[in-house]
Amino acid sequence: MLRGVRMGKSAYHHVREAWKRPKASMSIHHRRDRQAQWRREPVFQRIAKPTRIDAARRMGYKAKQGVVMIRTRVRRGGLRKGKIHMKRKPSKAGIKKITMAKSTQRIAEERVSRRYPNLEVLNSYWVGEDGKNKFFEVICVDPAHPVIKADKHLNPMTNSSNRGRAHRGKTSAGKRGRGLYNKGKGAEKLRPSLAANKNRGK
Repeated sequence: MLRGVRMGKSAYHHVREAWKRPKASMSIHHRRDRQAQWRREPVFQRIAKPTRIDAARRMGYKAKQGVVMIRTRVRRGGLRKGKIHMKRKPSKAGIKKITMAKSTQRIAEERVSRRYPNLEVLNSYWVGEDGKNKFFEVICVDPAHPVIKADKHLNPMTNSSNRGRAHRGKTSAGKRGRGLYNKGKGAEKLRPSLAANKNRGK
């Protein structure tokens, strides 16, 4: 790069900045209409191209054969638990404020992986939410496709070690949920996993 020459910001940069604050950068009517359309669609909806091209590219998306985009929705909120009617104080009943160990994004990836058994989940990203649902777009790869096998960045998905990776916490959301993005002090027992570390001394 030449000194004194300022390069203009890319289109991906502007898209990323717009999605950092979608309420400020997008009109409320546009967001409501789009989510109203998503609610009318099936739970698993195959789409032609990503809604957030910057996030999709960051997560490994490529516009080529063998790469499939799926938009899905997951119900928001914590666990729905029934009331225990015997000998409980209301504050100790254990109904509210109980959340799942997995994030909503990981649950979305697992459901897509279960719905499409011939595909492997590469990654996913958030695209919106309303009062009831959260919407995610999941990037899937067909490991048997010759175009995927020929791509040096995507052909590791054809290995047996990546089979069922969404269920084993191998995606970006899965690694975040397992605490693998934490390093140093306080993260001594996270690798390779909590269960494996617990069984080391046995």
